[in-house]
Amino acid sequence: MTTYRTIEWRDEAVRMLDQRLLPHEVKYVDYVDVKGVASAIRDMVIRGAPAIGAAAAYGLALAASQSRAQTSGELLAELDRAGALLRAARPTAVNLSWAVDRVLSRLAAAAAAAAETGAEVGAAAACRLRRLAVQEAQAIAEEDVQTNRQIGLNALPLIPQRATFLHHCNTGSLATVDYGTALGVIRTAHEHQREVFVYVDETRPRLQGARLTAWELQQLGIPFAVIVDGASGYVMRKLGVDLVTVGCDRVARNGDTANKIGTYNLALAARAHGVPFYVVGPTSTIDLSIASGEEIQIEERPSEEVTHVGQEQVTPQGAQVCNPAFDVTPAEYITAIITEAGVAFPPYTTSLPQMVQAAQRK
Repeated sequence: MTTYRTIEWRDEAVRMLDQRLLPHEVKYVDYVDVKGVASAIRDMVIRGAPAIGAAAAYGLALAASQSRAQTSGELLAELDRAGALLRAARPTAVNLSWAVDRVLSRLAAAAAAAAETGAEVGAAAACRLRRLAVQEAQAIAEEDVQTNRQIGLNALPLIPQRATFLHHCNTGSLATVDYGTALGVIRTAHEHQREVFVYVDETRPRLQGARLTAWELQQLGIPFAVIVDGASGYVMRKLGVDLVTVGCDRVARNGDTANKIGTYNLALAARAHGVPFYVVGPTSTIDLSIASGEEIQIEERPSEEVTHVGQEQVTPQGAQVCNPAFDVTPAEYITAIITEAGVAFPPYTTSLPQMVQAAQRK
């Protein structure tokens, strides 16, 4: 187990590991209001779909704890506004809106039940909802850890005894509350005595692979080599890769998957070289409300992420920049989608709803 968690609730504050500073500095920052949490999500103090889902839930818990509302109705109205602020922070990852909806739905149901029975009214009812908001946020965080562990176990039958992985972006403990999704699969294989080696895409422009995944693999004692994003085809052809594992920020009903920019290129290279390409994530990332990836909103990040490396500008002054944070990999290039409820294989329009239903029954 790691000795850190990406995010925790600490004495009416949300403590986050500042991922902008890794691997050179390990620093935790406490956020005391929902605006601060939204900024932390937007500025990528915390990142990774499951982690920002937990952050959004904790942001609502902060808003509830600090509210001076005297009735359930007033509190729910305040939290709706807080939820809108959080949703706008990063629109592509469905886990963020999923977590906001889950907390708000839990509180609305509790408020309706209390009103029906007359058990609690006024300030007492609002106080109870404040406690429930914190409890629900903590439940989301704890469930994430157990979900990730189950994902890793579900993936084990797909992994040979000697396995060379290629991994894009960062999907380990840093992208979740703890343990990880696609990197958690690699971690599980390592913990179950598989002989594991990982080629780590640097993942331009923010270098989540070179900075974060490499750091995590060092902590875990898993051998790896960092490669530039454009080297994946060469590595597959000349050095050999057994499987590719990537995370996901949103999966459409047909299996089209939005993930960190560069994932689509990697899927094309994997198909060309006959390498299995696995998408890994919790069922909360599956969005059955959209038919395909064409409906996924793609976040455009600031141009400075491309024009600068650190404080150094590397492009000509005034150069135009296109900087999408994500791309969409068509379902036809995805071998399987690994979740906590099992492994979904094509046709995804059948298997993905089954995975969601299985998760909801647990």
